[in-house]
Formats: sequence, structure tokens, C-alpha cells
Amino acid sequence: MFKKMLIANRGEIAVRIMRTAKEMGIKTAAIFSDADQKALHVLEADEAVHIGPAEPKESYLAIEKIIDAAKKAHAQAIHPGYGFLSENAQFAKAVEDSGIVFIGPPSKVIAALGDKTCARQMMQDGGVPVIPGTTTASLDPKALAEQAKAVGFPLLVKAAAGGGGKGMRVVEQPQDFAHACQSAISEAAAAFGNGAVYLEKRLARPRHIEIQILADSHGNVIHLNERECSIQRRHQKIIEETPSPALTPQLREKMGAAAIAAAKAAGYVNAGTVEFLLDSDNSFLFLEVNTRLQVEHPITELVTGEDLVRRQIEIAAGKKLSLNQEDIRPKGHAIECRIYGEDPQNGFMPSPGRILLFSPPQGPGIRHDCGIYEGFTVPTDYDPILAKLCVLAPDRPQAIARMKNALADYALLGISTNTAFMHAVLSSAEFERGETYTDFLPELFSSWSPKTENDALFALAGVLAQMADLKSPAKSATAGKWRPATPFETLGPWRL
Repeated sequence: MFKKMLIANRGEIAVRIMRTAKEMGIKTAAIFSDADQKALHVLEADEAVHIGPAEPKESYLAIEKIIDAAKKAHAQAIHPGYGFLSENAQFAKAVEDSGIVFIGPPSKVIAALGDKTCARQMMQDGGVPVIPGTTTASLDPKALAEQAKAVGFPLLVKAAAGGGGKGMRVVEQPQDFAHACQSAISEAAAAFGNGAVYLEKRLARPRHIEIQILADSHGNVIHLNERECSIQRRHQKIIEETPSPALTPQLREKMGAAAIAAAKAAGYVNAGTVEFLLDSDNSFLFLEVNTRLQVEHPITELVTGEDLVRRQIEIAAGKKLSLNQEDIRPKGHAIECRIYGEDPQNGFMPSPGRILLFSPPQGPGIRHDCGIYEGFTVPTDYDPILAKLCVLAPDRPQAIARMKNALADYALLGISTNTAFMHAVLSSAEFERGETYTDFLPELFSSWSPKTENDALFALAGVLAQMADLKSPAKSATAGKWRPATPFETLGPWRL
């Protein structure tokens, strides 16, 4: 087993990976940019290495800098988290060539499946039903416009090298194609370092269902059932749940078998997710394979009792899976809400700034994966996700009620968040009936607006900020970097 690993990421996912590493007795090294000198993942790590300015291309997307950081820290393995370079085959290959272990699939598998068009061709060759569209990617808007005529409208322009809604545009009419195409290419290049896009037919009201898989290097592959990810805003998932209210045991078994077949066909190793669109007639079509840990992995962990990060590390270390398919017996219903620093009153634009007060919900069945703390300044340079709020309950109605209560108790002052919006979605009759689909939010919540904010709360936040004076965090003797001041330092000795 590894003695030390470097996490090539930031925020809540870096913190979450570190928690499992520490349980396993593995030392952790963080990387950080100028904007993240006081970030929580830096405070949580055993050590941290500065890798450059805030601009992602100069820090979190800089392959040579990250590998150099791992060598400086004497790390034996690198975990990429999600986003940034997590699905970049060039990065995985550079890690492999350096003699460091990449905690994820082999670079050749990432190259084959991470390129969405290559994955589509592979699935077609393997007999897996695929959404109609192109099987080659391009940077040429004119060539793509010709291909669009054959695919037909409406369609999606999608980044070939990434996911998470980045580099994706819906095009309803031919006259809108040129602008949407160029916009998708630019966003994909900025997010993934590769602007190539492909085209895909847009289906009417499908569900987004993904199957979690685990595969070791000894030929063993299992799935851990599905996650429903149909609640999406701007093509990015914001609420996920498991099990899906749409799947029967028979359909679940069929989709799970298809996911395992896809993994075996690709020679897959480590954790991954096979994504499908489920039509109203219960026919499912292959969408893509995410060759990394998913943002929504905690809800699978909640219902199965499995630690997916631990499994990733063990597989990367060469261990055989100690699980068989019959060992996977999910229990209960879990929901995840992604907490974003964004302003619902301003078109959900990012809402960076200093967190003046932070008190997340607590209680039975609540899990909170978090990358922030009170007094931290949320930067403008990265994705605005702050945390992931998850609940587990015996059944779906209880899970919805528990999540609604947790969102109502989520206290964060200083910046805006999307908690009220997600509470409204969970409270809708359609969601409660399980009638979800990928256009759920655009169709039912396009005119949603938050209730008038309570001016007294903002006044209170200002008073709290003045009283606390938000002193600079104290230095950490453990990591040699920064951490928030403790109550012992701010309030003096405890009184019993």
C-alpha cells in the first residue's frame, strides 16, 4: 500500500479523498494555487505544494507542475479527483511514465473512453445501443454544420474530452448552430484543454441514469446499481438520487449487465460510471463513460456502505476486489444536493466572497462533504461548488423530507447559495411523484425566483463580521500552511 499520495485537485473532493487516505494510514500532499493558499484542502493535508497562479492553465491544469509537486512530496500515487485533469489521458500517461501510480484507469482506457466519440464507436461495435449522432470530433464549425444537417435538429453540441455540462450547448434551429458551436468549442478548450466537439441527437424528456462500476486489474468487474441524475441546470447535475424511482428490478439488472459489458469491452480498471439516457418506453441508450470518481458518488456509498475512494486506492495498489456482485445489497434511499456559491436573483451567476457565518445541518442520516469554512473567501477562479449535502433514509418520501429540512437548516451568510432553489425543486409535486427528466428544470422552473431576502439577516451578518473582525487565520504547525483560528485562540480557555 502507498505511504503517501498527492491529490491533484482542490475543494471538497480533495478534502473527501484525504479523509479516506488518513483512515488508511496514507499521508497526503495537497497542491494549491495563489487563490487557494488558505483553502480547506490545504489545511487538511499533511503537506502542501504551491504550483502557480490562480489561472487553472498555470496551476491545476499544468501537468508538469503537478508531477513535479508529487516528486517533491515523495508521493507514490496521484489521485485526480473529478474535473480538471481527471479524465485527461495525457496527464495519466505522464504520471505513469514518471513511475508514480495514477489512481484511476490506465491512460489508454481514458484515451479510448474519455474521448466521447471513440467511446460511442466502441459501444456501437459492441452492440450497445447508442444515441444517434456523430462518431468523430472536430474543431471546424463549417464541417460540424454539415454534420448537423445529417443528425437533425434539435441536437446537442458536446465536448469530446470532458463532461459536467462544460462545452455543451442545445441547438433547436439551424440558424443558431454557428454561435452555439463556437461557444461550446471555446468553453471546452478552457475547461479541458481540448476544444473538439461532436454532435448528438437531442431526445425528448429522457431520464439520465448512470451505473457505478468497479473493476480491478485481475478481470473482476461489478456494478453498484444506479443513480438518477435527471435534475440538471444548464446541463449540469444538481440533485441526484438512488435508487431511481423509474427502474424495476428487471431493468436495473439489464442496465447493470450492459455497464459491466461496456467496462469489459474497454478493458476498464478502477472506479467508473457508465451513463445512459432512459426513454419513456424503458429503452436505454449509451451516453458516455466517466473515467473518474463522480461528484455524486456519496449517495452510492450511503446506500451500499462501500467507500469508493478506498476501493479506488486498493485497486490502484494491485489488490483484487473483495466483493462479488451478490455482495452489493443497497439499503434505503439517498439524495444529494450540490451546494453552489451562486446568486439565484442574478441568473445563478457565481457569488464569490467571504463567508461570514457557516453552520451546516446535522442529524441522523445527513452527510456533508465540504470544501469551505467560516471566514474563508470563495475565489472567483473556479467552479462555484462549495459542498455536497447528502441524506439517507429508509425510503424516498422520508429522504425528500429529510433533505428539505436539511436545506432549510443550511446557514451560510456572506455569499449567495442555491439552497432555496433546490428546496423548491424537492417540494414540487412532480419531483415528489418521481416524474423527473433532463428538461425538468427548464420546463418547470424557468420562471422561478427566490422570495424576498430578509434584510435583517444581512444586517446581522454585517454586525457579526465587525464583531469577529475576521482575523487572519493562525499558522498550522502540522502542514506548515494555514488553518482557521481555533476557539481556544479566539475565546480563551474553556470554562467547565
